[in-house]
Amino acid sequence: MATLTIRNVDTAVKERLRIRAARHGQSMEAELRSIVNQALALDEERTAPNLAEAIRRRFAPLGGVDLEPHPPVPIGDPPSFDR
Repeated sequence: MATLTIRNVDTAVKERLRIRAARHGQSMEAELRSIVNQALALDEERTAPNLAEAIRRRFAPLGGVDLEPHPPVPIGDPPSFDR
């Protein structure tokens, strides 16, 4: 695992981190790991590629296609596996 060092942290921020870590019952280091992981997970969700959305954006300027609805198909009885 990698080690990160954060310098020049405001005293008030450090104190708020200490209180937050204590509220969650963990060290300040563990609390920082949790905060960074959550922030990056949210960032990844927002920027995660969505194939359907990418296709929609690519073809939206060309206009849509109106398709006729598929006719309802009756569902038969389930197969019997009895001999």
